[in-house]
Amino acid sequence: MADTGTKPDPSAGSDAGGGPIEQDLAAAPGNHAGAESTEQDPTAASGDDDGTGFGAQFRRQRTALLVIGAIGILLIGFAVGVLARIPLDHNAEPDPNAVDTGFSQDMSAHHAQAVDMAGVALIGSTDNDVRRLAYDILTTQQAQLGRMQGWLQLWGKPMQDIDGYMGWMTEPAGGGHDHAGAGSTAGHPMSGPMPTMPGMATNAEMTALRQATGPALDTMFLQLMLRHHQGGMSMIRYAAEHAETTAVRSLASTMETTQRGEAQLMTTMLTARGATPLPVT
Repeated sequence: MADTGTKPDPSAGSDAGGGPIEQDLAAAPGNHAGAESTEQDPTAASGDDDGTGFGAQFRRQRTALLVIGAIGILLIGFAVGVLARIPLDHNAEPDPNAVDTGFSQDMSAHHAQAVDMAGVALIGSTDNDVRRLAYDILTTQQAQLGRMQGWLQLWGKPMQDIDGYMGWMTEPAGGGHDHAGAGSTAGHPMSGPMPTMPGMATNAEMTALRQATGPALDTMFLQLMLRHHQGGMSMIRYAAEHAETTAVRSLASTMETTQRGEAQLMTTMLTARGATPLPVT
């Protein structure tokens, strides 16, 4: 269980930028109520270590429920993305441009890693404040990921641009929105597709996060997620300004508001733990 303080299984997640790991939605802070650290693991009482009795059956059932929960959130977001396209057709909005497509592709990959990191913290942390934040990020970004993938399918576009990332950012962001900590590309056009996106954790960092426990896990999660939010902000602002469809511009605007609030919260939580943010690369 997540609240026993045991080390999370390093094999429980995907590689950086990959799909979401199994999320402990059943143990998540039920609408932010939090799970008590004294919660007893039903498998502990079974004395079953041979993989054939009640304990093993419970673990297999819980894993299945976690996978079903993660898929359910993704499918809900996908359905919302499909339904959101219907009013666009009736209102004769223009077809999506390169920004709509590129943002949906790249932010899907960006969100996938955030969901992965949040799942690690939700399962492994014993701090209810950290777990509550991880739950919020996991559920919000998983649903948004489903919406963007729904749009890409409706538009007949691939889920990923094989040429690289952020090549759709061809004009400077207007309005003087170059906020500090938004990433090295904030306010500036790309010279072409990039091999990676700002703020993304490396494979080594993701491995270290999965292997961390206790306060070290909490601090590492907050640092990596804060950098992740800050690194993606340039793409979010650019899409809010340059996307053609109302749906994408609206989603990007919502992301900016939500992630700025979460970034402020994570900065405060790091300060309370005597830690500092990581530089955005």
